[in-house]
Amino acid sequence: MSLFKCQISVLSIILLLFSFSLNAAPNSFTQAKTLSKNEVYLDQHQQGEGTLYCGCQWEWVGKSGGRVDLASCGYQTRKQASRAERIEWEHIVPAWVFGHQRQCWQNGGRKNCVSSDPVFQKMEADMHNLAPSIGEVNGDRSNFSFGQLSSNTPYPYGMCRSRVDFKQKIFEPRNEVKGQVARVYFYMHDRYNLSMSRQQQQLLMAWNNQYPANDWEIKRDQRIAKVMGHHNPFVTGERNWTLGHKNSGEGVSSKLAPTSAKSTQLTKPSEINSQIKGNRNSLKYHLAHCTGFKTTSSKNAVMFSNESEAQSAGYTLAGNCKAQ
Repeated sequence: MSLFKCQISVLSIILLLFSFSLNAAPNSFTQAKTLSKNEVYLDQHQQGEGTLYCGCQWEWVGKSGGRVDLASCGYQTRKQASRAERIEWEHIVPAWVFGHQRQCWQNGGRKNCVSSDPVFQKMEADMHNLAPSIGEVNGDRSNFSFGQLSSNTPYPYGMCRSRVDFKQKIFEPRNEVKGQVARVYFYMHDRYNLSMSRQQQQLLMAWNNQYPANDWEIKRDQRIAKVMGHHNPFVTGERNWTLGHKNSGEGVSSKLAPTSAKSTQLTKPSEINSQIKGNRNSLKYHLAHCTGFKTTSSKNAVMFSNESEAQSAGYTLAGNCKAQ
């Protein structure tokens, strides 16, 4: 081979490796936000469907942030004016939800999970689960479950058609994105072997059927796949969620298990579905799909691998929590 051809060949390999590095999946939430801005939503700030829950336009500011044009969607601030003006990256499946199904959370909350649990790190940085949202709405949604609120529930953000019931801890997104959030929920639970209540499954299945993927959601999936290396199969149609869906668990690998004793986590993906949370104050235990599992604070919580273990420790099943 001539020296010239050899140089060209080496240059091609370097360019290929450089191209791959640009499209490597993010390994942190910070990196995921930047990639989401530059590779997915780069041209969506002044067109398209706008912010996830309200459809507002925005101006990019900094590496991954933005300043919201509240007038573009008739948004009215509910309470937090400064937060309402900025773009935040919403975890459609909240970090609280997938974090509470990891042992690392019980041993030190989100901070511990970020520093010690590779599977949590992957979930937190999964771009399929991220979308730009008005900061105030992101804060109000918190870790609330999605739900269908009664017709007389007010809309607290002016013309924005998403709403929240703080007493019931339920958030209802606008119709335009109900199908999208459903398919993201299916993806995250399937890929990372998360448990989902029967009631939530039924609601999201209805939204999935009623609001099929539009052109933007398909394009969004394609752009994310170029970076992440895989599509959301519930957007492409490769998979369909049915009640009692059996998760693939493709994002959970034994190779990712941490070596630190501090973050001892579930050893088998299947154990996630049988995780039990006890309340030290009431001596009641809650299954993963029950309300009490979410509402029991970390300081009062004690985790068990199964019901027998909880009962042996003197705990009894909460009266409002039944097996699925």
